[in-house]
Amino acid sequence: MIDGLDGSGKGTVIDALSDYLEIKGKKVFDLRKHCKEHMDFPEFSELLEYDIIINAEPTYSHLGIAIRDEIVKDNQRKYSGLSTAHAFALDREILYRKVIIPALEAGKTIIQERGVVSSFVYQPIQLERMNLQDIMNIPGNRLALKYAPSLLVLTQVDPQVVIHRLKERTKKDHAIFEKLVFQRQVANRYESDWLKKLFESKGSKVVFLDTNYPKTVEDTKKAAIEMWEKYN
Repeated sequence: MIDGLDGSGKGTVIDALSDYLEIKGKKVFDLRKHCKEHMDFPEFSELLEYDIIINAEPTYSHLGIAIRDEIVKDNQRKYSGLSTAHAFALDREILYRKVIIPALEAGKTIIQERGVVSSFVYQPIQLERMNLQDIMNIPGNRLALKYAPSLLVLTQVDPQVVIHRLKERTKKDHAIFEKLVFQRQVANRYESDWLKKLFESKGSKVVFLDTNYPKTVEDTKKAAIEMWEKYN
């Protein structure tokens, strides 16, 4: 699982690993592309021939679409942190029950951009400042923690760089989180000892991947592949 600030290179890491594994002869299924085309998850029987499943949260199906296009949009409708947390967790629970858990039980490898880590980082600092324990106890989040990632990669970048990168993007998300003050709070939580220790207690190996300037996209891709070769 790759998680971190918006614009910190998570997608670059995912794409680099996907290309690398295909070159190595692995059959890769991009769940993101499937859901964008079909707006639904595939049945697991459709995934049996694949070695690797690439995914992202929120998903591009059902609740994931509502999260992306409505709940976290900067549209002044101000959904509460509680509503946001429950939406993410239910989207996550459907994903895990339909795809992730069957895939892991069948010995597949999942490479995922964002996950339950994001909920633990973001939702407690949204609006009413939700309690972390309450977020952890939402069923979808509790389920995801049972299947914590074997390797958790946290991309690191200066929040000021993040804001610059987001402004430079051709495709704008217009998300409520794309504010410098908020991103600084998020960065502190990603780098905190409690987050690292929480996932280590669930069996995850936690590593940090620096994508700050002057590192280029190619530098990040190379670092991602080196990291994969080291831990797999």
